[in-house]
Amino acid sequence: MRAVTVTPGVPNSLRLVEGYPEPSIDEGAVLVEAIAVGICGTDREIIDGHYGEAPPGSAELVIGHESLGRVLEDPTGSLRPGDLVAGVVRHPDPVPCPNCAVGEWDMCRNDQYTEHGIKGLPGFARERWRVDPEFAVLLEPALADVGTLLEPTSVVAKAWEHIERIGVRSVWQPETVLVTGAGPIGLLAALLGCQRGLTVHVLDLATTGPKPELVRALGAHYHSEGMAALGFAPDVVLECTGAPSVVLDVMCQAAPNGIVCLTGVSTGGRLIDFDAGALNRELVLENNVVFGSVNANRRHWDLAATALARADQRWLASLISRRVPLGAYAEAYSPQPDEIKTVLDFA
Repeated sequence: MRAVTVTPGVPNSLRLVEGYPEPSIDEGAVLVEAIAVGICGTDREIIDGHYGEAPPGSAELVIGHESLGRVLEDPTGSLRPGDLVAGVVRHPDPVPCPNCAVGEWDMCRNDQYTEHGIKGLPGFARERWRVDPEFAVLLEPALADVGTLLEPTSVVAKAWEHIERIGVRSVWQPETVLVTGAGPIGLLAALLGCQRGLTVHVLDLATTGPKPELVRALGAHYHSEGMAALGFAPDVVLECTGAPSVVLDVMCQAAPNGIVCLTGVSTGGRLIDFDAGALNRELVLENNVVFGSVNANRRHWDLAATALARADQRWLASLISRRVPLGAYAEAYSPQPDEIKTVLDFA
C-alpha cells in the first residue's frame, strides 16, 4: 500500500512510499480503509524537522493525525464493515500514570503517551490503518465529506468542557465569548460557542477571504481591527493563535470572573516587554482564570462527533479549502493563501 512518511528530525524528508507494509494486527483489531486525512500546522512542523518521533525500531514516521476512514473488518463485533470512523490520536502511556489509568490520557503526567502520526505511533496517511475499538470513533454517514474535522473539533470540545467545569466554581451565567484566530480551531471553537447559545465574537487579522463570512454564517460577530477596538469584556476567551502579544492581551481583556483558555501554541525566542505586576493585579482582583488545553480523550471525541452532527453540513464543508489527491501529496502539504483546511484524499 501507499503511505506518506517523514524521517523525524530531518527537514523536508516527506515522501510517498509505495509498497509500505500492511498494518500489523498489533496496532489494533479494527482494520480501516482510509478516505482522507486533514492537514494542519503540526504536520508541517514535523515535515520541517522540529519534532516527531518514529515508532520503536523504525526510522520512518507515517504522518497524519486527522483521520477519516471506513471499517473493513472488526473481529470484535464492535463496528461493522462500512462504518465511518476516525481514529483517536493519543494513546495512554504503558505505566500508566494516574490520569491515563482512568482514560484521561490527554492529561498524561509522565510524557510516555503516544500519538498517531506525531509520537511513537504510525499515522493515518496510509491507505489502510488499524486501531482497537476504543480508539475508533463512529461517525454519522452525513459526515462522510467532513469527518476529518473531528480531530480539531475534539480539541475544542475538551476546551469547552474544561471551561464549563471551571465556571461552576461560582454562579456562572456567561453571555459573551471571544475567540482569537479564525483558523480551523478558532472557527470550530466559535461553532461550539454558538451551539451553546452564547454571543460569539471572533477576532482575526484577515479582512478579505473566507474567514469573515464563515464567522457571520454562524451568527457570530467578526472583528479585524484589534483587541482595543472590541469595546466589551468577554466572559469566556478561547485564544487560538499562540501569538504572544494576543495571549497577553486576552488575559487582560476578560470580564470579572472570566475564563481564558489558551489553545494556541507559541513559538519561543520572542521577547515582549509587559507589566507583569499589572497582569497579576488584574487576574487576582477580578477572580480570573487562565489555563492551557491540548489534545483530547475519548469522551471529548464523542462530544465532538455530536457537535459536528448538529452543525450545518454546508458550513462544515466550506471549511475545507482544498481536496488534494494522494498522488499530489507534496502540494497538499504546501500552504496556500486564504486556506482554512486542506484534505489529502485517499478515495
